[in-house]
Amino acid sequence: MQLTPGSRWKSAVCDTEAVVVRPPSSPVALECGGQPMVAIKDERPAGLALDPDFSAGSLLGKRYLDAETGLEALCSKGGAGTLAAAGRPLTIKEAKKLPSSD
Repeated sequence: MQLTPGSRWKSAVCDTEAVVVRPPSSPVALECGGQPMVAIKDERPAGLALDPDFSAGSLLGKRYLDAETGLEALCSKGGAGTLAAAGRPLTIKEAKKLPSSD
């Protein structure tokens, strides 16, 4: 799995799709719903099921971050699966606070 900036991925077990914004500092597998994601142009593998431990869902338009590797992905289509890297759920990246205009 070559996670390069702009590469597009889809879940093997739900409707989730993501775009890599920042690649990881070390090789890691991008996962969703407990299964590795597949390139957007590839067919989804048959016979895979959503892991209940990774079924919190992913939200359209949110950026997800893996603090350990620096991987950042933008969810381009929401779904039932949780985005993860090497079994670690990704966290939603908080928006930067703007200075007050007082």
